[in-house]
Amino acid sequence: MLELLITSFPVIIKYFLLRRRGEAMTVSNMKTAVFMWLVLAIALFLAIFYYHPKSYTGIVPFRTVLVVAQTGGPVTEIFVKNGQKVQKGDQLFKIDDRSQKANLAEALTEFQSIDAAKAKAEKSVLVAEANVSQFNTVLALARENLADAEELLRRKVGRANTVVQMRSDVQKAEAALDASQAQLSLAQTELSDVLPARRKSAEARHASSKTEFDKTEVRAFSSGVVTQMLLSVGSPASRLILSPALVIIPDRDEDYPVRIVAGFPQVSFGVLHVGMPAEIACDSNSNLTMKNAVMAARVISIQPAIAAGQLAPGSTLIDANALASRGSVLVIFDLVHKEHEAMLLDGSGCIVQTYTNNLHGTFGHVIAATGIIKALLFRIKVWGGLMVGVGLAGGGH
Repeated sequence: MLELLITSFPVIIKYFLLRRRGEAMTVSNMKTAVFMWLVLAIALFLAIFYYHPKSYTGIVPFRTVLVVAQTGGPVTEIFVKNGQKVQKGDQLFKIDDRSQKANLAEALTEFQSIDAAKAKAEKSVLVAEANVSQFNTVLALARENLADAEELLRRKVGRANTVVQMRSDVQKAEAALDASQAQLSLAQTELSDVLPARRKSAEARHASSKTEFDKTEVRAFSSGVVTQMLLSVGSPASRLILSPALVIIPDRDEDYPVRIVAGFPQVSFGVLHVGMPAEIACDSNSNLTMKNAVMAARVISIQPAIAAGQLAPGSTLIDANALASRGSVLVIFDLVHKEHEAMLLDGSGCIVQTYTNNLHGTFGHVIAATGIIKALLFRIKVWGGLMVGVGLAGGGH
């Protein structure tokens, strides 16, 4: 409507000229002025709506963290409620842990068994060392006796069967020494290799049991606000991501700005550019005084592809009719003034109005000037939507 009023000056001028000459206003003498009016209106419409595109699909996106249990069992305790603020690491709820406690106790018992086996192996080493020392002495004595018997036999004062007996004693002592050394080696292997391997296995089992026990205490992995918690004591803890136990809306990173995303018609792609100025109005911060209802923003990113055209391999062939729906150009905006970020409610719907100001020459100045009309219409739309109580959603220009 405002565009029609601005471009109606040829008709107004013609009307006053006819009155000055005393002529009646007819279709015949007004057709040139009306034609000029239509040409100017169409040109202005094209300039305004093409070079200053608007989107009614703006939204303030935010993340959610779905909380699911990592182990099964009934819920025994709940430590939070809907709307509660939690910090990273806070316990949310607890699952029945009797089975995990039993496994953990069994793993701890294995350590006691290994400690007892270690003490036994150390004593076995001491006994084996004593046996080796003893049989070394016995072997040395047997060898001395054999040498004496052989010397007596050489002097022909001894008997041959005594030498044979002494040699048998030496062989027995050597066999006993070998056995005692083998026993010592076995005890040392038990102490140095077998028991450490058993301990490592027990430590791994204990760690696994501890991990399974820790899973019974479900904790928050990020700070935020708890919502959509439908748990009750005794209900089974869900392990499915499609059926979470509760949802946490995480706190925003202070170093990460609040951004707005909006979809624009594909015909606007040639006009949109990074750095393009824009204005944003969201339902959550509309007010009668219009204070901070319209916030300055700028384009920081334009998605290089239309989401509706993405293809993925499947069991059926691609049908072009399935892709007939035209997608939009996804554009991401940053607010110019940091203080406006605190005024936006996560998930709020917004209208986004962009303005072309990168054209050069007289034409570029004219196009930039027409942005004033869009800015005025934008504010009328915001105030009108608030006054009639329908919000900012809707169509039109």
